[in-house]
Amino acid sequence: MKNKNVNVRYLVTFSMLSAILIVMATTPLGTLPIGPLSVSFIMIPVAITAITLGPVAGALMGGLFGIFSYLQCFGVGIPSAMGAVLVEINPFLAFVQRFVPRVLSGLLCGLVFKGTKKLTQESVAGYITGFSAALFNTVFFMLSLVLLFGSTSYMKGLIGGDNILIFICSFVGIQAVVEMLIDCVVVGALAQVMSKLGKVRR
Repeated sequence: MKNKNVNVRYLVTFSMLSAILIVMATTPLGTLPIGPLSVSFIMIPVAITAITLGPVAGALMGGLFGIFSYLQCFGVGIPSAMGAVLVEINPFLAFVQRFVPRVLSGLLCGLVFKGTKKLTQESVAGYITGFSAALFNTVFFMLSLVLLFGSTSYMKGLIGGDNILIFICSFVGIQAVVEMLIDCVVVGALAQVMSKLGKVRR
């Protein structure tokens, strides 16, 4: 009976967070467009899932984020101008570039929370996880973009002969910092609430 209750709670929590993610991914609530990229807040439900349900659930929620990120390349939800170009170049690699980084980010968020809460207070671990969520998403997204499409004329035009590291830093710029700060504060605050409610997986 106890296992059944745990499974029900797991499914209900995952379903609720999935619904939140889908709303954020398909409405302006989840993104703030800036040039060819967008400041995305969709890693927030991914990080909360990883905190409350563990790394595997975080990876699954990251995968859901990745699917909707790919659909944005086709104009579903908030259209992605860059995504539309990448799909024209290679639709399979565009899917990999949109999907895999989000799965890895969700998985690592869960592992970061598990590791840091052993070393510090659970509330602090929540803030660290929130910051890490945006950091992982940005780093993996940009690395996969350069690795998979760096040789294309589209990317060469964006890079413009700059050093790859300089390009990545200048390209994501302020939006990456905004994501990290907002995710840190929001995820940390929500993690504290979830912990007090006994929703954090032990």
